[in-house]
Amino acid sequence: MKTNRKYLCLLIALIAAVALAAIPAAVKACTRALYIAKDGTVLTGRSMDWGEDLHSNMWVLPRGMKRDGMGGKNTVTWESKYGSLIVTGYDIGTSEGMNEKGLVVNLLALVESDYGKPAEGGKVICMSTWAQYVLDNFATVADAVADLRKENFRVQTVVLATGRPANMHLAISDRTGDSAVLEYVNGKLVIHHGKQYKVMTNSPTYDKQLAIMEYWKEAGGINKSLPGTSRAADRFVRASYLLEEVPVEAAPKYITGAPQQKFQYQAAMAVLSLMRSVGTPLGFSNEEQPWVSSTVWRTVSDSTNRVVLFDSALSPATFWVRLDDLDFKQGASVKKMELVGGKSYSGNATDKFVAAKLFAFADLKDLYETPKK
Repeated sequence: MKTNRKYLCLLIALIAAVALAAIPAAVKACTRALYIAKDGTVLTGRSMDWGEDLHSNMWVLPRGMKRDGMGGKNTVTWESKYGSLIVTGYDIGTSEGMNEKGLVVNLLALVESDYGKPAEGGKVICMSTWAQYVLDNFATVADAVADLRKENFRVQTVVLATGRPANMHLAISDRTGDSAVLEYVNGKLVIHHGKQYKVMTNSPTYDKQLAIMEYWKEAGGINKSLPGTSRAADRFVRASYLLEEVPVEAAPKYITGAPQQKFQYQAAMAVLSLMRSVGTPLGFSNEEQPWVSSTVWRTVSDSTNRVVLFDSALSPATFWVRLDDLDFKQGASVKKMELVGGKSYSGNATDKFVAAKLFAFADLKDLYETPKK
C-alpha cells in the first residue's frame, strides 16, 4: 500500500510538472550535464538551443577589469578577481564561460523565472552580467553560493526583441565536481547546491524536473524506454540516464582511438557525444511547440585541465582553447575569437584570438521587467 501511495504521489507530481512544461517559453532551450570521472576529472557539457543563429563570439577577459552590472542607477559594481574565457549571445552578454580557476557557468532559459522587484534603493544586476559576476569573483561553487545567498543585489531582466522576457536560470560547477542551480521563483532566489545536481534543462522549475526524474526511476522507465521528444522535461530524463552510462574511466574498447591514448580526451569526447545525443536537429520546427529550438552549438568545459571545446552545428570542424595558454594578467588585452559569419576553426585554436574592444553588455536602463503571467 505504501508503495502504491508513493507511486501515486510521483504520478501526480509528474502530471503537474508536465502541465507546467507545456507553457510556451522563450525560444531558447538548452541542456547542461556535469561529468565526474573516477580519477576526479570534471567536465561540464552544454548545448545551446536557439531559434536562429545566435551570433556568438568567444572572448578572453583578463583580471582587474572594472565591471558595471548594467542595472541602472542602483547597479552593482565590481572589479574582476579572475580572468575568464566566455561565449556570448549577440555580443550583449555572457551566456557561459570558464574562469582561470576552472569555475564554469551556464545560463539556460527558464520561462517560469520571476525575479521580483528590488527593494527601494536596493542594488540591481542585469541578466546580461549575472554569469560574468560569478566568473569574475569566485574560484569555487561554495564561495559563489555563499555570496549569492546573501542577496546583496537583485537580478533583473528585460524584454527581448521577440517580445518575451529574457528569463534564465544559472548553473555553476567547479574543479571539485561541486554544482549549484540558481533560480528565481515567485520573486525569491532558490538555490539547489550539491554534487548530485548534475543535469539541468529548462522548464519546469528545478524541483519539478527532479520530481519527473524520480517518477521515471520509480516507474522503471529508464531501464526500458526513455522519453524521446525535444521538450526540456524529456531531455532532462535522457541526459540524466545517459550521463550514468558514460564511462568514468579509461575504456579498453575505446581508449586506443583517443589522441595519445589519454583519458582526458576520451572523457571530453564522451561528454560531447552525450550533448550531441540530446540535441535538436538543425532547422527542426514544430508549429505547435515553437519554443522547441535547434541546437546551434555545444561546449565541453574541462575544469580539471582548463580546456574549453566548442562544437558548432553549422561548422564541420570542432576546436578547443587551452586556458593555461591565455594571458589573464591584469592589464592584458581583451581578446576576441570571431565566430560570427561562419568562421570555422579546427583543433587547438588558442592562437586565434586577437586584441579587441570589449562588447557592451546589455543595460537595463532602470526598466525592470518581470515575467508576464
